[in-house]
Amino acid sequence: MAKLHLEVITPERIVLAADVDAVVVPAVEGEITVLPQHIPLFTRITPGEIKYIDGRSEHFMAVQEGFLEVLGEGVKILTNFAVRSEEVEVAKAEVAKKRAEEMLKEKKGQADMAIAEGELRKAILQLKVARRRPGRPS
Repeated sequence: MAKLHLEVITPERIVLAADVDAVVVPAVEGEITVLPQHIPLFTRITPGEIKYIDGRSEHFMAVQEGFLEVLGEGVKILTNFAVRSEEVEVAKAEVAKKRAEEMLKEKKGQADMAIAEGELRKAILQLKVARRRPGRPS
């Protein structure tokens, strides 16, 4: 069976480079499932959860805004933030969530509020994908 070569890239590193059977991505048009032999595509992705499937295994990753490119059997996701579920440090994500919630309660300037909202969304996404780790209780 044909595979897709999936790469998830942030400015800091290549988060994932693997051959997979399918990938599900949160795009501005809605959730997109990419399978082998997908038509060429370039679109924006929204903050959310990526699911990639290899055989019978499902894996999850949290991402922020970015772009999805599908060419041939290659899938590239370029984003400013991505973390695989097994990489999430739950304690740090919980602290970041609490800190962002406190910033929102303080109701400082609009710029601070936007930063706090972004940090809160990022922490919530990390905690969501961490709960999907194999062998981790829900």
